Amino acid sequence: MDRLSGGPLHQDERADRPGSHGEHEMQRALGTTGRADRFYDEQVVDRLNPRMREFVARQEMFFLATSDSTGQCDSTFRAGPAGFLHVLDDTTLAYPEYRGNGVMASLGNIRENPHVGLLMIDFSVDRIGLHVNGRAHLVTDDSMRRSHPELPADPLPGRRPQMWVEVEVEEAYIHCSKHIPRLVRTPLRPQTGEGATRATVGEQAWGTDDVKRKGGDYFETANAKHNQAVR
Repeated sequence: MDRLSGGPLHQDERADRPGSHGEHEMQRALGTTGRADRFYDEQVVDRLNPRMREFVARQEMFFLATSDSTGQCDSTFRAGPAGFLHVLDDTTLAYPEYRGNGVMASLGNIRENPHVGLLMIDFSVDRIGLHVNGRAHLVTDDSMRRSHPELPADPLPGRRPQMWVEVEVEEAYIHCSKHIPRLVRTPLRPQTGEGATRATVGEQAWGTDDVKRKGGDYFETANAKHNQAVR
């Protein structure tokens, strides 16, 4: 079986175009250079236009990709009330890091390697997505609020930022709708079963350390490790 991964890269004759050297190599190998150039010319910009800024401001979630200095990758999910991903200007976004599991995988990667990729998808109304690639910086809550006093203070303790991530936009472009499913918003389902910590409809357990409300041992990894340890 022929493989197209892991081989040497030729000199990048398209270094003036958006995208990576490997991206350009694959376009050449698969004959998509013309299509890619049309996309670059029509859709890839280095700042957020007014339509993009409006789209970002109404999102309640996005996906985040980071990697450490050796290229080991991590992907994760961030969510909050509409507008929690703040548009500071047409080249700068910022979002709060809420209290999580304490691992700090994304922040740790950003500390080593500032390059990040954000993907926002509107599943329910327009069925469209927006990619933002850029360079991230870690900012304390006090420093962020001194620089941007207009930022609202969230009343929920679980949504008080431990840190802010400020993203300098380098690329922004559409994620087309053809493979995006339409999802319908429904109320959160209350937990059931003996001993469960019940949540009222619409309630989210922001910042909780309650194991059950965080999903418990859903994938049964803790149980499997415990069983291995006692053998």
